[in-house]
Amino acid sequence: MELSAWAEDHARRLLTPLGSRWKHAEAVARAAREVGGGLTPGDAEVVIAASFLHDIGYAPELAVTGFHPLDGASHIRALGSERLAGLVAHHTRARHEAQVRGLDDALGEFGDEESSVTVALAYCDLTTGPNGELMTREQRLADVETRYGKDSPVTIGMRAAWRGLMDDVAKVNVLLKQRRVVAQPR
Repeated sequence: MELSAWAEDHARRLLTPLGSRWKHAEAVARAAREVGGGLTPGDAEVVIAASFLHDIGYAPELAVTGFHPLDGASHIRALGSERLAGLVAHHTRARHEAQVRGLDDALGEFGDEESSVTVALAYCDLTTGPNGELMTREQRLADVETRYGKDSPVTIGMRAAWRGLMDDVAKVNVLLKQRRVVAQPR
């Protein structure tokens, strides 16, 4: 079974009971399929798989710390995929929220490859709303603040990561333009 097909099945099983979480993951993976055209074939497959899996830590049966990147990464590591575990752990610059939560050491146990795959995953997540709708970066930040509250670790972490996230979006836009990949504008 192809990696992305396995990831889709696994994420669907864990996230479907959560309703919109599955819709979001599915749409992030759709965006990753578009963006993947700007990556090597192997990296495209990995970013699609990571897109399906990035929010599985929200599944109640996986929640240990309450910090979904860490809980999802721990599960993926237990299944034997260290690279996917690192991508899930560090998706969308999660280290900033981990610092706010006092979980930066635990998150640091997972490798952050800081690659084009990492950047593409952040881009896809950041431009996809909670119900799978296409959003601008600014709309996504406002959405996070509305859903979680101004003083939540999620909002504080995203605000701390904002400059880097904007750099990630710009890098992906340049990559797509250079490779002449046609994707929906984000």
